Amino acid sequence: MTELAIGIDVGGSGIKAGAVDLATGELRGDRYRIATPSPSTPDAVVAATTRLVGRIARAVPEAANRAAVPVGIGIPSVVIDGTTRSAANIDAGWIDYPAEVEYQRALSRAVAIVNDADAAGIAEMRFGAGVGEMGTVFVLTLGTGLGSALFVDGKLVPNTELGHMEIRGRDAERRSAANARIRRGLSWKAWAADLDEHLIAIDRLFSPRLFILGGGVSKNPDKFVPYLTVRVPVVPAQLRNDAGVVGAAMFVAERSQPAPADPAAAPAPADPAAAPTPVDTPAAPAPDDSAAASS
Repeated sequence: MTELAIGIDVGGSGIKAGAVDLATGELRGDRYRIATPSPSTPDAVVAATTRLVGRIARAVPEAANRAAVPVGIGIPSVVIDGTTRSAANIDAGWIDYPAEVEYQRALSRAVAIVNDADAAGIAEMRFGAGVGEMGTVFVLTLGTGLGSALFVDGKLVPNTELGHMEIRGRDAERRSAANARIRRGLSWKAWAADLDEHLIAIDRLFSPRLFILGGGVSKNPDKFVPYLTVRVPVVPAQLRNDAGVVGAAMFVAERSQPAPADPAAAPAPADPAAAPTPVDTPAAPAPDDSAAASS
């Protein structure tokens, strides 16, 4: 696996990016943030993120190597085979958009596209609050919307998108996302009740062992976690706003490494005992010297 990758985290309100040391999960250099273009059409977002990659390549010399340093991009969408199949808090033009192909064309690098919450989850499970956690674990990102990443024994089950499960006749994230507290002018306690209802609904379906809550609110867990009544333990994410960047970089790096050789496909070693037994070829008869002498 390469030692460095660039991670991009596309959100509904902002785009974050940075070069990531894959051994430690730490950023090399600064984390950059720009406002998400409005409207957030694919063309506008691809152009904006391409400029961000250029800034990172200029600031971190190792990242300028296009052949060696891939780019992972988290997008708030269901992602299947590099194509974004939905559009959550971004322009509808992302629906059925060949994002991976277009980004590879724009960046001239290896690129992998992943759901943004799945990217954040990967980072938390590798370097944050989920390290060593087995069983069913959810990493939930609370921001403009609510993203979800499901892990079973440390392995990602992608594209769960539980922010869009229905509660009270509408998308649950309309009440449980961090932005909903600000939009509706709620106290932390009142918003915690809405979040709690969402967590309890997820618990009924999946019976997880742990909830890890990320996004900006993870900096203030004391303001809302004590009000939660859900059965499942709830802990704040540790990577906070860097999680999406780090996880996207991890995703592309791991996908870019060569697949391990299949031992079953390798030829069996030669068995000396099974080698064919040499067959002795009879020697040619010696010339008859007596006949030559008599002549």
